[in-house]
Amino acid sequence: MKRLVLLVVALLAALSPAAATAQSPFPKLIALPDGFQPEGIAIRGTTFYVGSIPTGAVVRGDVRTGRSEQLVAPVAGRAATGMKVHDKRLFVSGGPTGKAFVYDARDGDLLAEHTLATGTPFINDVAIGRDAAYFTNSRAPEVFAVPLHGGPVRQIALTGDFEQTGGPAANNLNGIDVAGRNTLVLVQSNTGKLFTADPNTGVTHEIDLGGETVVNGDGILLVGRILFVVQNRDNQIATILLSRDLSRGTVLTRFSDPNFDVPTTLARSGLFLYAVNARFGTTDPQPAKYNVVRIP
Repeated sequence: MKRLVLLVVALLAALSPAAATAQSPFPKLIALPDGFQPEGIAIRGTTFYVGSIPTGAVVRGDVRTGRSEQLVAPVAGRAATGMKVHDKRLFVSGGPTGKAFVYDARDGDLLAEHTLATGTPFINDVAIGRDAAYFTNSRAPEVFAVPLHGGPVRQIALTGDFEQTGGPAANNLNGIDVAGRNTLVLVQSNTGKLFTADPNTGVTHEIDLGGETVVNGDGILLVGRILFVVQNRDNQIATILLSRDLSRGTVLTRFSDPNFDVPTTLARSGLFLYAVNARFGTTDPQPAKYNVVRIP
């Protein structure tokens, strides 16, 4: 246990602002197009992708320079929330469209469009597993598996400890990641609870945080046994050490940044984390400025 604590301390030290300044000239803030209204971010190497909630547009850039360009043009009837890049493909959650979109990460061509849910869904986030991309629906106790190598989309109805709460318009399931061989890790925004889920059975187990919560939990990122949870409207990120069996978690710290303005999702490039400022609640989002923040 002592060795593990030292490793955790070393990781946090490596991700500190001082370390970032000493090791990298990468820009602290990366500007996005005015009025972009972003939510999701994905990174492969130093290439980043950020999507626009209301238009489905995607920009691609480089965290070394901060420069970006349009990869996917705005299209009526599309949206972009959480996203992940895998095997030269960009998997994008379609928010209120109920869809999942798959783009070519090199030229932005639409490779696939999957209707996951109808009615009033919100397909919020996505994670890449061994054989499938897993998408959360914030408005229902379900996750969708989109096979990486062809085959039908599969609905995973969640059972066990997870309970949908707050009515039909409440955001429940949000961020998702994959641990180990194929265990799903999920955050429930409105309760601040964390869960594991078996993608084969849908059975969930609550992760015991010892009385702590991560209310407003949005995007999550699992690095080994360290789980980063963005608490959007709290303008902070919780850092949690998970037990080996994923049954328990210890909140190590909650940190903020003066540049946070309702961050939603985060991704990693080398020693650095990058979070998108969604600026929810902005009075006039169309001309507003948006950015990505390099953070500890």
